[in-house]
Amino acid sequence: MSAIQLDTKGLKCPLPVLRARKAMKPMAAGEILEVEATDPSSVQDFKAFCETTGDALLETQEADGVYSFRIRKGG
Repeated sequence: MSAIQLDTKGLKCPLPVLRARKAMKPMAAGEILEVEATDPSSVQDFKAFCETTGDALLETQEADGVYSFRIRKGG
């Protein structure tokens, strides 16, 4: 199963999380969303988002100012 990609680079809080929420609505439980963002506050935002929704934040990485998140949709 391939992951769904979402590019939110250049967007400021809260837009990356809002776009991720919208992208995840039609996804089935267990599917993976990969998000790229450039807003440093997105690290804390996605952590809080996953704690609130019950989705799993599998991975967070940063390279050259781009933050990457892998989120597995919960059931």
